Amino acid sequence: MNPLRKLNQSGQSIWLDNLSRTLLREGGLQQLIDNDGISGVTSNPSIFQKALADSPYYHDDLSRLKSSEADAEKRYEALVIPDIQAACDLLLSTFQRTQGDDGYVSLEVSPQLAHDSAATIAAAQRLRAAVNRPNLLIKIPGTAAGLIAFEQLVSAGVSINITLLFSLRQTVRVFEAYIRGLKQRLAQGNDVRSVKAVASLFLSRVDTLVDQRLSSIDSDAAQALSGCAAVVTAKLAYQRYLDIFHGAMFAELAQAGARPQYLLWASTGTKNPAYSDVKYLEALIGTETINTVPDATLTAFRDHGYVEVTLNDDIAAVEAEYIALEKIGIDLNAVGDTLQTDGLKLFSDAFDKVLASS
Repeated sequence: MNPLRKLNQSGQSIWLDNLSRTLLREGGLQQLIDNDGISGVTSNPSIFQKALADSPYYHDDLSRLKSSEADAEKRYEALVIPDIQAACDLLLSTFQRTQGDDGYVSLEVSPQLAHDSAATIAAAQRLRAAVNRPNLLIKIPGTAAGLIAFEQLVSAGVSINITLLFSLRQTVRVFEAYIRGLKQRLAQGNDVRSVKAVASLFLSRVDTLVDQRLSSIDSDAAQALSGCAAVVTAKLAYQRYLDIFHGAMFAELAQAGARPQYLLWASTGTKNPAYSDVKYLEALIGTETINTVPDATLTAFRDHGYVEVTLNDDIAAVEAEYIALEKIGIDLNAVGDTLQTDGLKLFSDAFDKVLASS
């Protein structure tokens, strides 16, 4: 059996970390849905920057918009919202079959709003109305302002992909904000069953930065910890997920029909050629999770991926590795803060470029 299909059977959803008109109009996304069981799509400014540069299907609309719309952000949205709508429509049957547990497409608010909660809320509501699809996730960053916006949007019934998470501390704060938002919604007498949220924890960038720091420490212990930080962070985040969403903290909301906030593994393309090209899939297979995968990694896993539930394996060893990293001076929460700042700049730069080309 196709290893990607086996992942579905393990209880993990596989989403595509890419979107373009070429994928939509030439049938590529439909084939991935039909053949590989792809059940969601994530997008970001970098993805759309590449799509607008590479796909020929934007040229006519772009020429028309440049002569009729002076605002670059409005031009950008006019180009990408139809793509988001088309992807949502392709995944609608998945959304309906899973009763709203799966089948989502993510659209990111401007990363320039990352430190303005009120503007983020306004943009999220506006984009949600513009797309007008039940299986849309509005994507906002997990900054301090983003968490405030996230809580209020969940309370208002907006489904969210909260992104740019790089540490255990950031992830737990997101879980807590989600629960506060749901409790507010429930207290107001509103239905909590329609709200979907995921927490996007980025992986390969964690290993890249931690490995750089480990390489500057002249000890065998440091070198032995190379390549473990991302998986350690993800596995411990999943343990906190289980504690929170299968424990007393979420019990009242679960009884009311609320959905737990699934962890979504992001940045799963392996950056270090010394590591397996399917490292961030094989090591993190488990129920109630999502892995969003770039095209090359998807192809690699289809070819030689091995499927076995691994997410709960060796938790004592994982905890020991986390402590060992701390003992040699690697603070994974501080690493996460650095990476979130860096990641936000990368997305902001990509957004600026895509606006300049729109």
